[in-house]
Amino acid sequence: MKLYGKRIWELTRLRLPILLFAIIPVGVMELLSRGHFGESFTWIFQHSFEFTGNVLLVYILLLLFTALIGRTRIAFWSLSAILILLSLISGIKLKMLGVPLLPWDFVLSGETQDMLKYLNNILSIRIISGIVLFIAISYVLLYRTFTFKTSFSWKERGITAAVSILLLIALYTDRPLQLRNWTGIHAQPWNQSQNVHTNGFALTTMMNTAIMFTNQASGFTDQDVSAIITTISPSIKPEETAIKPNIVIILSEAFWDPTLIKGTQFSQDPIPFFHKLQQNYSSGTMLSPQFGGGTANVEFEVLTGNSMRFLPQGSIPYNQYIDHGIDSLASILARQGYTSTAINPFYSWFFNSKTVYQNFGFSSFIPIEYFKPHYEGPYIADSEVADNVIAKSDATPGPDFIFTNTMENHFHFYPGKFKENTFKIKGDMTESARGMLETLAQGINASDKMLQTIVEHFEKKKEPTIVVFFGDHLPYLGDDYQGFIEAKYLDGKNDPDFLNKMYRVPLVVWNNYLPAKKDNLDMSPSFLGPYVLKQAKLQGSSYTDFLYNLYQKIPVIPPSNYYERLNIKEEDLKNYEILQKDILFGHQVSYQSYTEPIISKEYQLGFGPMQINKVSSNTAEISGKTEMNLTVQGTNFPPLGVVTVNGKNLPTTYISDNTLTAKVDSSLLQAGTLEIQIKVIDSKETVIGKSNTWPLDSGTH
Repeated sequence: MKLYGKRIWELTRLRLPILLFAIIPVGVMELLSRGHFGESFTWIFQHSFEFTGNVLLVYILLLLFTALIGRTRIAFWSLSAILILLSLISGIKLKMLGVPLLPWDFVLSGETQDMLKYLNNILSIRIISGIVLFIAISYVLLYRTFTFKTSFSWKERGITAAVSILLLIALYTDRPLQLRNWTGIHAQPWNQSQNVHTNGFALTTMMNTAIMFTNQASGFTDQDVSAIITTISPSIKPEETAIKPNIVIILSEAFWDPTLIKGTQFSQDPIPFFHKLQQNYSSGTMLSPQFGGGTANVEFEVLTGNSMRFLPQGSIPYNQYIDHGIDSLASILARQGYTSTAINPFYSWFFNSKTVYQNFGFSSFIPIEYFKPHYEGPYIADSEVADNVIAKSDATPGPDFIFTNTMENHFHFYPGKFKENTFKIKGDMTESARGMLETLAQGINASDKMLQTIVEHFEKKKEPTIVVFFGDHLPYLGDDYQGFIEAKYLDGKNDPDFLNKMYRVPLVVWNNYLPAKKDNLDMSPSFLGPYVLKQAKLQGSSYTDFLYNLYQKIPVIPPSNYYERLNIKEEDLKNYEILQKDILFGHQVSYQSYTEPIISKEYQLGFGPMQINKVSSNTAEISGKTEMNLTVQGTNFPPLGVVTVNGKNLPTTYISDNTLTAKVDSSLLQAGTLEIQIKVIDSKETVIGKSNTWPLDSGTH
C-alpha cells in the first residue's frame, strides 16, 4: 500500500509544475489585454476567484494540448503562442473600439483576416517587455528549474485527454459543480469591456462562446407574439398613401461634427451643406450602438428596426443571425412597387453583405467590384458613391429605395491620408489631436459634398424624394479616446456625459415635396426606418408600426445600465425584445400574413445583367506568334469586369459600360470555337458575376 501511495505521489509530483506553467500565460495575457502591469496585478488580487478560474481554464487547455502533442514543452509553447496572440489583438481592439476580441469576430472567415488590422499597433515598449519577460520566465521554469513529466505514453495521453475534456465541459457548463455560480463569476455580455476587465480574457472568451451557442428563441411563445401583434395600431392608414417618393438613405462612414468641440476654430466650415440643411429640415442625433467601427450593426438597426441592445455587446448580426429572410425597409418598400438597391463601396464578402442584402429583400446590390476605381486616399471616393446613387436612380422608371454607405472617411485619420489637406484648426489641443481632426475635417468635407451632389440632383429632377443622411459612429482618434481627450472634448473615460459625447451621431432628413416642417430628432437607429415611413406616408409592417408607437414614448434606447438614469423600465421594452427574438430566432409569427416572399427572386449584383451582344476580333503576327485582339460589346459591363476565353482570364481594358477590349495570347488560341465570357472576380478570387457566353470562331485550323 505504501508503495502504491508512493507511486501516486511520484506521478502527481511530475505533473504539478504544469499548474504553475498555466499561471504564466494568464499573467501575460492580462498584461497584453489590459496594457498595464499595475492594472494586471491589481486585478489578480482584487478578483482572486476570476484569476483562479482563468488559471484553471488554461491548465485544462494545457493538459489537452499535452495529450494531443505528447510533449509538455511543445504543448506549452504552442498554447501560449495562440493565447498571447489572441489577447494581444484583444487588447489593441479594446483600446481602439472599446470592445475586446470576441468569439463572433471569427464567425465566417471573411472577417477573420480583417482582425489582423488590429496588429497595426502591435509594437510598444510595454508589450515587447511583457513578451520578453514571459519568454525568460518560461525558459527558466521549463528548462532550468523543475523536474516534470516531459513526454507521455499513448496510454497516458488518452487518459489525460479524457480527463481534460471532462474538466473543460464541467467548467464550460458550470455543472455538476456550479463553481462559477458559487464564486460569483458571471458573464456581462451587455458590457464586454467590463466583462473582460472583471473576468479576465480567457474566462470571458469561454463564457462568450457559451452565449454564442445559447438558444436565443427562448422565454416566449408564438402566442405571446400573436398577442402583442393584436395590440398594434397602424401608424399610416391605406388612404393616406398617395405619393411614392424616392427614398435614399446614406450612412456616412465616421461622419461627425468636430465643430462641436468648444474652443476650436476651423479655417473653413468642413460641412457647410449639412449645416445648411440642419437649419431648414428635420435634424438631430441618433444614439449609435457603436464607437469607432461596427458599421454593419448600425445598418442592421436602420434597415430592420431590430436593436443591438437585445443582443450581446460585440456581436455581429450580419455574421451570426441573418441566414434567412428578415423583413427590412428594402422588402417593405419592394412590396409597394419600389426598386430596392444596396450600394456599398467595399467588398461583397465583407460582413457577409452579399447574402445579407439578399435576405433583406433588396433586388440589387452594387459592391466595390462594380465601382469605377476612383479613390481618395485608401478608399473609394464619396463622389463615386454619389455618382452610383444617381445612375441607379435614373436607370429605373418607378420609385427607388436606395441604401448606401461610404468609405472615404474610414479609419485612419493620421495626417497624410489624403493628397492634400485644406483645413486648419486653432484651439487648445495637442498637435497629435490637431492633425487627426484636420484629416477628419478633410474626410467629412467630401461626405458633405457628396450629400450636396445627391440633394441638388433630386432638386433638379423634381421627383418626390426623401434623402436621409447620418453618421454611423464617431471616428477612432487614437487608443483610449486619445484625440478626443487631447482636444479637450472628453474629460477622460469617466466623463459624466461620456455616452452622449461618444455615441451621438448627426442626422438630417431632407425632402423636396412635403410641407415645410422641422422635427428635432433624437432617436435610436432602430427607429429611423419607421420614422421615415411615417414622414413619407407609406405603409409599413406591424413591426414598424409597433416601433413607431414605441418611439413616441421611448425615442432612445441606451445600454441597460443607463435605463434608470433615463427613466426607462425594462418591462417597457419587453414586447420589443420578444418581437425581435421571434423575427431573428423564432417562427416569425409577425410575417404570417405576408403574401409575398421577403427574398427577391430578381436579386442580382451590379447595375443589371451583363449581356454580351457582339464580339469582334482581329489577329496580328508579333515576333512570329499570333495574337488576337477582342472588342466585346453589350450592356452593364463593370469597370473591373474580366474577359475570359474558355475560362481563362485575359488582360482586359474597360472602355465603357458597354465595351471592353482584351488580348488573347497565342497559347490560348486553338482551332474551332472560342467561348467568350465576362466575369467579375472579388478579392478572394471568387467569381461573383457572369455574363452570357459568346461563341467566336478562332480563325485557326
